[in-house]
Amino acid sequence: MSQTDYEITDAGDGAAKLRLVGDWTTTALGRLPQRLDKDLDGRKIASVDTRDLGRFDTAGALALVQASHCGVPKSAWTDRPEAGRIYTMIETLERKSSAPPPQPDAFTRSFAKIGRGVYDFGAEAMLSLAFLGRLMEAVVEAAKHPRGIRWPAWVSQGERAGLDAIPIVMVTNFFIGAVVAFIGVDLLTDFGAQVFAVQLIGVAMFREFAVVIASVLLAGRSASAFAAEIGSMRMNQEVDAMQVMGVNPFQALVIPRVAALVLMLPLLTFMGMIGGLMGGLIVCWTSLNLGPAFFFQRLVEDGNMAQHMMVGLVKAPVFALVIAAIGCRQGMSVAGDVESLGRRVTAAVVQAIFAIILLDAVFALVFLELDI
Repeated sequence: MSQTDYEITDAGDGAAKLRLVGDWTTTALGRLPQRLDKDLDGRKIASVDTRDLGRFDTAGALALVQASHCGVPKSAWTDRPEAGRIYTMIETLERKSSAPPPQPDAFTRSFAKIGRGVYDFGAEAMLSLAFLGRLMEAVVEAAKHPRGIRWPAWVSQGERAGLDAIPIVMVTNFFIGAVVAFIGVDLLTDFGAQVFAVQLIGVAMFREFAVVIASVLLAGRSASAFAAEIGSMRMNQEVDAMQVMGVNPFQALVIPRVAALVLMLPLLTFMGMIGGLMGGLIVCWTSLNLGPAFFFQRLVEDGNMAQHMMVGLVKAPVFALVIAAIGCRQGMSVAGDVESLGRRVTAAVVQAIFAIILLDAVFALVFLELDI
C-alpha cells in the first residue's frame, strides 16, 4: 500500500477535488490532519477520489470532518460505501454534538473553589457531629449493658495500638530528649547555668514532648490503621452485613478501638517520658559529666516535676479519644472504591495531627490561666 497522503486539485468556484492515498487510520495518519486542514483552508470539497484509498477508520474520518468545514458530498463515497458510513457517523457526532460549556474566568473559578472548600468543611463538621452523637449513644449503651462489651476486641486492639507501639515511642522520645538536652546545655552554658538543663529536659518531656510525640505517632500509626480497616470492611459490605445480623457496628468496631487508645496512650506517654529522660541523661552525662544519681536527684528535688508530669498525663486520654474518633469516623465514611479509601486514610492522619496540635495549644492556654 502506498504511503498515506492526499492530493488537492482545483475544481473551480473555490472548491477542491481531494484524492486520498494509502491507509487513513489512527496509526498511519501522524500529523497529516494538521497539514490537510491548513491546505484546504476552509475550501469546499467537491469530490473525493477513493480509488487509491486503503484502510479507513474513525481517525481518518475525523480528519476529513475537521478539515472540510462544509462536509463531503455523499456521492464521493460511491466506490467505498463502508468508508462513507464511517464518515457519516463521525460527521454526525462531531457536528451535531453540543459544544462544551463555557469555562468561567480564573477569578470566578478561584472564588468557586473557596466556596466549595467552605461547603465541604461545613459538611465534614456536620458529619463529625453526627458520628460523635452515635459514638456517645454507643458508649451509653455499653455502660448500660456491660455484658455485651466485646472484651477480646478491647484486649486485641490495646495490644496492637498500645503495647506494640512502645518501642517506637520510646526511641523517638529518646532522641527528642537528647536534642532538647543538646540545645539546653549549649544555651545554658553561656550563662553558667548548665546545671538547670536537667529541669529543662524534665519540663519539656513531662509537659509537652512525650504526650505530643506519642500522639502524633499514634495518629500516623493507629488512626490510619483504623480508617483502613473499617474502610475495607465498608468496601466489602461487611459493615452492612453486621447491621443485617443485628450487630451494632459502633459496638463491634468503634468502641473497642476508642477504648483501647484511651487506655493505652497514657501508658505510651509515660514510657515516652522515660525514653526522653534517658536521652537527656545520656547527653548531660557525656557533655556536663552529670551522673544519673545527680540527674534524678535534681528532678526529685524540684517539687513542680510531679505537677508537670500530671499535666502531660491529663492530655493523653483527650488526645487518644480524638485520634481514635477521627480514624473510625473516616473509616465509616469510605465509599465503595479504592480512591475513597485512600482519601479517607490520608484525611484521618492529617486531621488527627491537626487536632493534636490544636488541642495542645488549647490545653496550654487553659493551664496558663489556671497557673498550673
